[in-house]
Amino acid sequence: MNILLIEDDAETADHILTALREDGHAPSHIPDGAIGLEQARAGRHDLLIVDRMLPGLDGLSLVQSIRRDGIRTPVLFLSTLDGVDDRVTGLQAGGDDYLTKPFATVELLARVSALGRRPPMAAVETMLSLGGLQMDLVARKVHRDGIEIELLPREWQLLEYFLRNADKVLTRSMLLEHVWNFHFDPRTNVVETHISRLRQKLDKGFAQEMIQTVRGTGYLIRAAS
Repeated sequence: MNILLIEDDAETADHILTALREDGHAPSHIPDGAIGLEQARAGRHDLLIVDRMLPGLDGLSLVQSIRRDGIRTPVLFLSTLDGVDDRVTGLQAGGDDYLTKPFATVELLARVSALGRRPPMAAVETMLSLGGLQMDLVARKVHRDGIEIELLPREWQLLEYFLRNADKVLTRSMLLEHVWNFHFDPRTNVVETHISRLRQKLDKGFAQEMIQTVRGTGYLIRAAS
C-alpha cells in the first residue's frame, strides 16, 4: 500500500518506515501537521498513519479537515494518550483505528493490514434530485427549477424520503414509520395534512404536481413531464 506517515518524532518515524517497507508497503513521511494535511488532501495514499500531537497542525484537526473535504482515506491514529475518552475522541474525529504508544511492531502491521482489507467507503450523498427538483442535504436548501422552496423540518423529512424512493409507491404505513417513526397507525390525518402542505409548496407556480396519489395504495413522486 501507498502509506503516508505523519509523525514528528524522528526515531519513531524511522522505526515505522522500516517496518512498513519490510512488510512490502511504500511509505512516505511528513513530520509536520500542516504539510501533512496538504499531502493527505492530494488523495494519492491508501492509508494515513497520523500522530495526534504534531507541530503546525494537530492530528485531530488534520483528520477532521480531510473528512470535511470528503476524503475517505483510512486513518490510523498513533498517540501516547491511552484513555478511553482519548480513543473515542480520535474515532469521532474521523479515525478508523487508534494505536497507543509504545506499541509492538507486529500489532502496527496487523492493524495496517486490516485497514487495507476494508472495502472503500461509499461516497456520501449530498444532493438528491428529480427532474427540476433539487435537494441539497448539506446546505439544507430545496429548489425547483431554480426557485427556492422553504420547508419545515417534517416537510423536509417527508420530501427526502420521497426523493430517496422516487417513482416508488409509498404507503401511508411506510410514511408513518420512516418519517414519523410510528410503528402503528395513530388514526390521524397527519400524513395527508403534511403531504397537502408539501404539495402546495412544491407545486406553487407550476402546472404539474410532482407528488401523486395512487388511489387505494399510497403516494409517489415522479418528475414532471
